[in-house]
Amino acid sequence: MPDLLLELFSEEIPARMQARAADDLRRLVCDGLGAAELAFGKTEVYATPRRLCLHVTDIPAVQPDRKQERKGPKVDAPEKAIEGFLGSVGMTRDQLEIRQVKNAEFYFAVIEQSGGPTADVIAEIVQQTVRDFPWPKSMRWGAGNLRWVRPLHAILCCFDGAPLSFEIDGIVAGDTTYGHRFMAPEAIVARDFATYKAALAAAHVRLDPAERAAHILACASGIAAENGLTLIEDAALLTEVAGLNEWPVPLLGRFDPAFLAVPPEVLTTAMRAHQKYFSLRDKDTGKLAPFFITAANIEARDGGARIVAGNERVLAARLSDAKFFWDQDRKKPLEARVDQLADMVFHAKLGSVRDKVARMVALSGRLAGLVPGADRADAERAALLAKADLVSEMVFEFPELQGIMGRYYALADGESASVADAIYSHYSPAGPSDDCPDEPTAIVVALADKLDTLVEFWRIGEKPTGSKDPFALRRAALGVIRLVLENGLRLPLAPLFGAQADDLLGFFADRLKVHRCVTI
Repeated sequence: MPDLLLELFSEEIPARMQARAADDLRRLVCDGLGAAELAFGKTEVYATPRRLCLHVTDIPAVQPDRKQERKGPKVDAPEKAIEGFLGSVGMTRDQLEIRQVKNAEFYFAVIEQSGGPTADVIAEIVQQTVRDFPWPKSMRWGAGNLRWVRPLHAILCCFDGAPLSFEIDGIVAGDTTYGHRFMAPEAIVARDFATYKAALAAAHVRLDPAERAAHILACASGIAAENGLTLIEDAALLTEVAGLNEWPVPLLGRFDPAFLAVPPEVLTTAMRAHQKYFSLRDKDTGKLAPFFITAANIEARDGGARIVAGNERVLAARLSDAKFFWDQDRKKPLEARVDQLADMVFHAKLGSVRDKVARMVALSGRLAGLVPGADRADAERAALLAKADLVSEMVFEFPELQGIMGRYYALADGESASVADAIYSHYSPAGPSDDCPDEPTAIVVALADKLDTLVEFWRIGEKPTGSKDPFALRRAALGVIRLVLENGLRLPLAPLFGAQADDLLGFFADRLKVHRCVTI
């Protein structure tokens, strides 16, 4: 049976949107086929930075005949009502059927439609799909009205080995696409999926994002091994880099070892967040190595030497900024930053982050007596300093380093390891895959942070409703449950909840059911 090959060729699609866009393309086209009562076999979707592709197998060449029944008015209904029904179905009275429904007779129209060529149906479905495509953000360009994530240049649409001819806002569909932007920009003609995929591969385009990711990982791991290094694997970064390149070529670069004086989390975050580089460890010591791997989107004639040199210069500037933040932040102790939190709003009805810290300190003092091995002074000290790194230069630049930098700054200030580790881990567990703190001081501060959030939001009436939970209160409750269960604590929650005890205990009971379902 015939297959459908569809490609939408455009300017670069943001990597974060590609997987969802491919799924939306499949859904919209398949929904259209289903509505037209067209069966189909296997569906495959692919995305590269410049194209979305859909391949659907085993579609009938002709749409099946369809019969539609519409119930009309009663036989003894007013004449105008009957005439209106006849007009809506395009039939005469003698073409209607009379059927008994309960105790009354009604007119019924049986409309038979002969199936037309599937190619015509697909052309309509594709046009509707393109016009209704649900991009999170879209744009218009030129004088047209079509909206797409980036300017749409071409539509390849072939059914049963023949191109379908239709037009969308001046873009005429056909059997033509294009290869790699730089290495093979010439037009490619393809009318079936096998030819299409092979032609793209010959034109330096790896169509399948999973294949691109596997290629990057294999090459990067090989390069690392050849140089006595180990790749620090990062699944999210790998997916993103695969979405940035149609023909990824991993290359090894290096940076000044002097930057290794900066905490490794800072360096890896700067490389990942700003430059999309993979970090490397020394194979023997396991420590961060002064190297990185980047993926170019071209096979350069010089083997990538100029590309690497350019990336090294850019990274040097990035790491210089990071080192500057590190040096500047250490000029002031964490404790001196605590009062700056008064300028940071926690919630309009709950005051500043400084106010939250004061509540956490008081709550940590109470909880220290309930967690075996916890030292009250350490717990209160860690709670006081827990949020101070939020106003540091480093965390302002890299918010994902909150807590991590607090630990480094606390140790640099001479705080105890117990206090520093509690600052680091008090946000945990942030999800089911996150490690749960197991050191007494860290447990106390993590509980204080989450319990304060829950009690205070309950106090002002900001509770989760349905699927909406803008303040992640369900996650906070699950975090408390994990802290209690995984550390074998006996924690009387009702006195800590105060006036909100009954409602919050019910909320926790529901969360406990969810936790048991997840862990079983």
